[in-house]
Amino acid sequence: MNSMKHKKPATEYSTVGSRVFDVVNVAVLVGLALVTVLPLLYVLAGSFAGEAEISSRPFFLWPEKFVTESYRYIFATDTFVRALLTTVVVTAVGTVVQVLLTFTMAYPLAKRYLPGRALVLNLIIFTLVFTGGMIPTYLVVRDLGLLDSYWALILPLAINPFYLIIVKSFFQELPQALEEAARIDGCNEMGVFFKIVLPLSKPIIATFSLFYAVGIWNDYMSPLLYISDPDKWTLQILVRQLVSTDAANALSQMDRTWVPPEQGLKFAVVVIATLPILFFYPFLQKHFTKGVLIGSVKE
Repeated sequence: MNSMKHKKPATEYSTVGSRVFDVVNVAVLVGLALVTVLPLLYVLAGSFAGEAEISSRPFFLWPEKFVTESYRYIFATDTFVRALLTTVVVTAVGTVVQVLLTFTMAYPLAKRYLPGRALVLNLIIFTLVFTGGMIPTYLVVRDLGLLDSYWALILPLAINPFYLIIVKSFFQELPQALEEAARIDGCNEMGVFFKIVLPLSKPIIATFSLFYAVGIWNDYMSPLLYISDPDKWTLQILVRQLVSTDAANALSQMDRTWVPPEQGLKFAVVVIATLPILFFYPFLQKHFTKGVLIGSVKE
């Protein structure tokens, strides 16, 4: 009986175990976050540091003296400004096109009565496993006359099959009564889609707009393969040129009377290429988790 009195409930042990797990879990996640964030902070600090400090200090998170010559030098060059504007325009247009095509294709596939639906879905799933490859894709882009065209950066990747399946699953979970009521009021299928379905899909639209935008902004292989005109280079190609070669020589149109630190110039370019995407994340964060789960988990 005494041993029974002093025996602790199982719930107490489980609570202690869960607390230990939480502590370990938080510690591991904080460590991974630091591993991810510290290099970014070093690049940011290095972009504001002088040449002597960069060469003498192997790692620092705060420059001894802030200098902005690298940023002023970059934005004074036509090459960088042109690449930045090109990337912004291609990302904006490409995101709209890709989201529109993905959603307009997913909506009819969500209807079980659509003739040939199973065949189309099987073909889409087939593309998740097998792809044409780099050379066949290049030949298709070339034969369509898209080489050295910005559309070559948008159309070949216009519909991501994985995203399409998630959006289709989301459309299948929408209340059918709303669509039927809209049809009774005189809406056709396009009216139902744009007036009923899309307004109910804001979380998933925001999520996949972010996914597509990040993919286009960070795309390196497409402009490398399809764009040979340096005047049409995107930011990622220019960043690669700056990081892999002499940064000053990579910027062809510039004032050569003064050249900032080469390493600081590379750091500044990386920071500028990263900031736009980081800027938009907080505005879409409230839709992000809901948008990812809503199309993949059936309520």
